[in-house]
Amino acid sequence: MKKIIGLLVIGFLIAIATISFVKNNIDEKEDPFEGEQMGTDMAENPANKGTGKGDQAPDFTLTTLDGKEVSLSDYKGKKVVLNFWTSWCPPCKAEMPHMQNFYEDMTDEDNVEILAVNLTSNDHGLDKVTSFVDDYGLTFPIPLDEDGRVENAYKIIPIPTTYMIDTNGIIQNKIVGPMDEQMLIDYVDKLK
Repeated sequence: MKKIIGLLVIGFLIAIATISFVKNNIDEKEDPFEGEQMGTDMAENPANKGTGKGDQAPDFTLTTLDGKEVSLSDYKGKKVVLNFWTSWCPPCKAEMPHMQNFYEDMTDEDNVEILAVNLTSNDHGLDKVTSFVDDYGLTFPIPLDEDGRVENAYKIIPIPTTYMIDTNGIIQNKIVGPMDEQMLIDYVDKLK
């Protein structure tokens, strides 16, 4: 009987430690922009800040692989496929040809843009990112999240993760895992 009680106490302590660890990691990602100037919509209405369906997508400004500065707010009025990836991620490799085909075939007529944010702080260097982009012939913008700030803002844990953002900058869907071209078409068609 004492062994059973001892095992229950140990199990209870492990559960508490696990819950505390998970809660601390989530809390660290709660507000990575605290104290910084946010995009206009976010600054005016911080209550709408978040990464769930119906939330205003957190704005950010990053430099792309080809040296241009882009902000999410630059694309207001367009549907945005906001994808997070790394060059070493097998599911990311699987979805990139589908994203490129979609980009070539559909983006102009559907008023949509793909922003494929490379989680540079978790990748194996810019040379690997450049090789990946060249190998897959990617032509959509590749913003580089070099300090992990945007990754934290969007609470990215598994990759790839993709947010579907409507023309008003509102998150409509979050997809965890790789997508194919038909999934992209279906999700984008539902955006207003």
